Amino acid sequence: MAWVVLVISGLFETAWAIALSASQGFTRLWPSVIFAVTMVVSMAGLAYALRTIPVGTGYAVWVAVGASGTALVGMFFLGEGFSVPKALCLLLVIAGVIGLKVLS
Repeated sequence: MAWVVLVISGLFETAWAIALSASQGFTRLWPSVIFAVTMVVSMAGLAYALRTIPVGTGYAVWVAVGASGTALVGMFFLGEGFSVPKALCLLLVIAGVIGLKVLS
Protein backbone atom coordinates (compact mmCIF):
# COMPACT_ATOMS: atom_id res chain seq x y z
CA MET A 1 0.00 0.00 0.00
CA ALA A 2 2.85 2.41 0.81
CA TRP A 3 4.22 2.11 -2.74
CA VAL A 4 0.84 2.96 -4.25
CA VAL A 5 0.52 5.98 -1.98
CA LEU A 6 4.07 7.02 -2.87
CA VAL A 7 3.42 6.93 -6.62
CA ILE A 8 0.12 8.82 -6.22
CA SER A 9 1.96 11.39 -4.10
CA GLY A 10 4.49 11.75 -6.90
CA LEU A 11 1.62 12.46 -9.30
CA PHE A 12 0.39 15.14 -6.91
CA GLU A 13 3.92 16.56 -7.02
CA THR A 14 3.45 16.90 -10.78
CA ALA A 15 0.15 18.69 -10.16
CA TRP A 16 1.63 21.19 -7.72
CA ALA A 17 4.58 21.93 -9.99
CA ILE A 18 2.25 22.68 -12.90
CA ALA A 19 -0.03 24.76 -10.66
CA LEU A 20 2.96 26.66 -9.30
CA SER A 21 3.94 27.62 -12.83
CA ALA A 22 0.36 28.58 -13.67
CA SER A 23 0.11 30.75 -10.55
CA GLN A 24 2.65 33.14 -12.10
CA GLY A 25 4.43 33.82 -8.84
CA PHE A 26 1.26 33.45 -6.73
CA THR A 27 -0.44 36.31 -8.59
CA ARG A 28 -3.34 34.12 -9.77
CA LEU A 29 -5.74 32.86 -7.10
CA TRP A 30 -6.98 29.47 -8.30
CA PRO A 31 -3.66 28.07 -9.51
CA SER A 32 -2.19 29.21 -6.16
CA VAL A 33 -4.95 27.42 -4.25
CA ILE A 34 -4.49 24.27 -6.35
CA PHE A 35 -0.75 24.47 -5.69
CA ALA A 36 -1.26 24.65 -1.92
CA VAL A 37 -3.78 21.80 -1.78
CA THR A 38 -1.85 19.44 -4.05
CA MET A 39 1.41 20.18 -2.24
CA VAL A 40 -0.12 19.29 1.13
CA VAL A 41 -1.63 16.08 -0.29
CA SER A 42 1.69 15.18 -1.93
CA MET A 43 3.71 15.76 1.24
CA ALA A 44 1.18 13.90 3.39
CA GLY A 45 1.36 10.89 1.08
CA LEU A 46 5.15 11.00 1.10
CA ALA A 47 5.15 11.15 4.90
CA TYR A 48 2.78 8.18 5.07
CA ALA A 49 4.84 6.11 2.63
CA LEU A 50 8.11 6.85 4.44
CA ARG A 51 6.76 5.12 7.53
CA THR A 52 7.55 1.79 5.84
CA ILE A 53 9.75 2.62 2.82
CA PRO A 54 13.40 3.59 3.40
CA VAL A 55 13.76 7.37 3.14
CA GLY A 56 16.43 7.36 0.43
CA THR A 57 14.47 5.08 -1.85
CA GLY A 58 11.10 6.63 -1.09
CA TYR A 59 12.23 10.19 -1.65
CA ALA A 60 14.03 9.26 -4.88
CA VAL A 61 10.93 7.52 -6.23
CA TRP A 62 8.68 10.44 -5.21
CA VAL A 63 10.95 12.98 -6.91
CA ALA A 64 11.35 10.82 -10.02
CA VAL A 65 7.60 10.34 -10.47
CA GLY A 66 6.99 14.05 -9.95
CA ALA A 67 9.84 15.23 -12.14
CA SER A 68 9.08 12.78 -14.94
CA GLY A 69 5.38 13.59 -14.82
CA THR A 70 6.08 17.31 -14.87
CA ALA A 71 8.48 16.96 -17.79
CA LEU A 72 5.96 14.87 -19.75
CA VAL A 73 3.12 17.33 -19.12
CA GLY A 74 5.42 20.14 -20.20
CA MET A 75 6.45 18.35 -23.38
CA PHE A 76 3.03 17.12 -24.48
CA PHE A 77 0.61 19.74 -23.14
CA LEU A 78 2.51 22.95 -22.46
CA GLY A 79 4.51 23.28 -25.66
CA GLU A 80 7.95 22.70 -24.13
CA GLY A 81 8.90 20.45 -27.03
CA PHE A 82 9.64 16.75 -27.25
CA SER A 83 12.99 15.38 -28.33
CA VAL A 84 14.63 11.98 -28.33
CA PRO A 85 17.43 13.10 -25.95
CA LYS A 86 14.82 14.36 -23.46
CA ALA A 87 12.94 11.06 -23.71
CA LEU A 88 16.15 9.09 -23.17
CA CYS A 89 16.98 11.13 -20.07
CA LEU A 90 13.53 10.47 -18.65
CA LEU A 91 14.00 6.77 -19.34
CA LEU A 92 17.27 6.90 -17.41
CA VAL A 93 15.48 8.48 -14.44
CA ILE A 94 12.79 5.80 -14.57
CA ALA A 95 15.40 3.04 -14.88
CA GLY A 96 17.19 4.40 -11.83
CA VAL A 97 13.97 4.38 -9.82
CA ILE A 98 13.23 0.80 -10.87
CA GLY A 99 16.75 -0.12 -9.83
CA LEU A 100 16.24 1.46 -6.40
CA LYS A 101 12.95 -0.40 -5.96
CA VAL A 102 14.48 -3.74 -6.96
CA LEU A 103 17.54 -3.29 -4.74
CA SER A 104 15.69 -2.07 -1.63
